[in-house]
Amino acid sequence: MRSIGIQRPSIDIQTQTGEHSGEQMRRGAGFWGVVPRCAAGGTFHVLTDKQCKNAVCPPDKKKARFTDSQGLYLEVSPAGSKRWFWKMYLDGKESRLALGSYPAVGLADVRRARDAARLQKAAGVHPAAARMSEKLKANLSVEQTLRGVALEWFGKQKGQWSEGHAKRALRQLERDLFPRIGELNLGDIDAPQLLAVIRKIEERGAIETADRGLMLCRQIWRYGIATGRVERDITDGLKDALMPYRGKHFAAITDPMELGVLLRAIKEYRGGPIVRAALQLAPILFQRPGELRGAAWVEMDLDGALWTIPAARMKRGKDGKEFGDPHIVPLPKQAVEILRDLHPLTGHSRLVFPGERDHDRPISENSVRTALIALGYKSDLQTWHGFRATARTMLAERLDCDPILIEAQLAHAVKDANGRAYNRTKYLTQRAAMMQRWADYLDALREGPAKAVT
Repeated sequence: MRSIGIQRPSIDIQTQTGEHSGEQMRRGAGFWGVVPRCAAGGTFHVLTDKQCKNAVCPPDKKKARFTDSQGLYLEVSPAGSKRWFWKMYLDGKESRLALGSYPAVGLADVRRARDAARLQKAAGVHPAAARMSEKLKANLSVEQTLRGVALEWFGKQKGQWSEGHAKRALRQLERDLFPRIGELNLGDIDAPQLLAVIRKIEERGAIETADRGLMLCRQIWRYGIATGRVERDITDGLKDALMPYRGKHFAAITDPMELGVLLRAIKEYRGGPIVRAALQLAPILFQRPGELRGAAWVEMDLDGALWTIPAARMKRGKDGKEFGDPHIVPLPKQAVEILRDLHPLTGHSRLVFPGERDHDRPISENSVRTALIALGYKSDLQTWHGFRATARTMLAERLDCDPILIEAQLAHAVKDANGRAYNRTKYLTQRAAMMQRWADYLDALREGPAKAVT
């Protein structure tokens, strides 16, 4: 082997940091004339474990650096803490990457970490950014199973949902997903596996439930991507492999003559007075079944002909229920008359339509549905909820009412011609006139098509 000449290494003492090379440490330790050892591949390892152990910071310096090789150095504080750093240049600017503390991270380990960072940098990856990403993944990815990730996602979302929506979502997860694939890691589940689970829901005829299940999975997988559990959304494209679901459409009569026949049947209904009153009000007021059957007397101003539904009882998100405005329904004279007739029977109760067994609970949604069936109107002909579609269609097509007034009366979020949120209370007079005109139109249809203005 060709001999290497012995040279005294240059001294580079930084007045602020007190930086020293491993060779300077050897000089201070009486090692003058010792040549740095050359490892395989030509990398000079200047520091030794003994030198790292004995390294101290001069008391007049803020810190001392002891260099190893290829940008690696040990930084020592006056208090005695020792930390590894790798100096690098990114876009022409000096930067450094922390590689741990000595002696927890020894020389061999820190050199391997430096070499790995060098490879990342050579590949165009910022080592510090890559490390931060790994730390975030480690912190976020404690739970990897579908059950764990789904419940984590659910916990973050439920605060934005209504109580009913949150219960339905959790119930579907626990019933349809967790028993079959809940204990599998999210990243181990492939598209065919998930498709098989969703198809099991389809097999029991629950097409809408299967569609909702896939929507839940899509949100869970997107959350998994965001938190580093998975790299792609396997739900993409699965909808095409399922039976098509086009949304729930409630059967509704929109033909004037057919509606007149139904209204005459409702007038002749001989069931209980509470259900009969709800059945009579359903086409007149066309509010959601839950909002009508849950009505309280305190919400009714019969002298002012107004029904004020609290925001908490409306079909809205959590914020809308907590902070939204109440929905005001103008009462036409026909509705006021029905409610006055009912008051002697249920006025002592909190609810307008109390249940037969428990007066603190309203009649069920099945009550009016059963009454319609008794009149010969099954769910494929007319539903309670369908009265909303009946009114929406016929107010626009038969009475030529303003669509904005109709949507506001339906409690739909609408905007005016200038794109501003529609103020339901601002046009209360116009809506009251529309509701009275609608009730009069229903009376005319009930008496016969010749008296109805179409």
